[in-house]
Amino acid sequence: MSEQIPARADEAFPTDPTDPTDSADPRDVPHMRRAIALAARGLGTTSPNPVVGCVVLDAAASVVGEGFHAYAGGPHAEVVALREAGERARGGTAYVTLEPCNHTGRTGPCAEALLAAGVARVVVAVTDPNPVAAGGVTRLRERGVRVDTGVLTEEAERGNAAWLTSVRARRPYVTWKFAATLDGRSAAEDGTSKWITSPEARSDVHRLRAECDAVVAGIGTVLADDPLLTARPSGEAEPPERLPLRVVVDSDGRIPAGARVLSGPAPTLVAVASDADVPPHLQDAGVPPHLRDVVRLPRTPYGLDLRALLAELHRRQVVSVLLEGGPRLAGSFVREGLVDRVVGYLAPALLGAGAAALGPAGVATIGEIHRLEIEDVTPIGPDLRVVLRPGGRQGSGSAAASLRPAPSKEN
Repeated sequence: MSEQIPARADEAFPTDPTDPTDSADPRDVPHMRRAIALAARGLGTTSPNPVVGCVVLDAAASVVGEGFHAYAGGPHAEVVALREAGERARGGTAYVTLEPCNHTGRTGPCAEALLAAGVARVVVAVTDPNPVAAGGVTRLRERGVRVDTGVLTEEAERGNAAWLTSVRARRPYVTWKFAATLDGRSAAEDGTSKWITSPEARSDVHRLRAECDAVVAGIGTVLADDPLLTARPSGEAEPPERLPLRVVVDSDGRIPAGARVLSGPAPTLVAVASDADVPPHLQDAGVPPHLRDVVRLPRTPYGLDLRALLAELHRRQVVSVLLEGGPRLAGSFVREGLVDRVVGYLAPALLGAGAAALGPAGVATIGEIHRLEIEDVTPIGPDLRVVLRPGGRQGSGSAAASLRPAPSKEN
């Protein structure tokens, strides 16, 4: 067997193999959790495919193969793990975070690869909601393989929330990211905002960008800060090869020709209202359409139709979106119930006045408050990173929970 993929510090096997939220055999839990950790290594490179991890045990229950899906069009996690396991997979067990596919696309069906390897048992965390690829569980069972499903389902769904939301809700998964002081200010009274958080926090934001397919900002942020909106993780001087689509929500077509978001190798999509005039510099025939494009969307009383925007991004195979600003646009997404995750970077500082991190979000009384559940709190340099999700359990068979829409006052 070739050398196994080493565990990173945040992928260590649990010391307690039991999970009070799961009724699975305790012996299955550490192997599935390892598969979930492996799957996370594909974040940012597998879209529009899901992230998937696989661990293969031999008949004596020793780990003989590991793998994850690294990029769209590349070998699937099961194939990578089975190659490493070789003949030792025969009579063994495969742990897979997502149901093995049962169709031929750019690669062959993973269900057939497991059958050819002679695996006796397959353990699946999440069944595939995509009807094109689903059916692997049925195929394996028909050929006499024991298949157990539902092991660490909720945990695996959280790791694959973007793709699952894309398939189930037919729209991208939206993460709203903000940086603020402890009193919730994203800028001082004079409008200055550089820098509220530390270099370490800003580096972590680049990691978030690199994991998403698109970065969305409003025209107010573009005019005020002139951001580049590229992903430069790990302090890299140049953007990585895979560049998220930059999306500017610009109802009236006010984006200036010299805006940095229109420069560089990353593609840019400018969303304008259907009745707006498109600036001449956005119609430049010399700019390839894959680098600069314009989409017209309907207006609503609050701005552009955000559901129409997400539908357009879904059509372009955008699976995950990082919403970066500004507060008015973020408030509109929250009002419409279109935020699936919140990542806040909180600096140990106070301003007392200035712009709030979130604009009007459809809350008129405390009974309409948008409730969140804290998923993780991590120190990032001198700051805190808080990851939150809308209230309600994940893994209920529908898309991941998102913030509920505010009551409509237009009807």
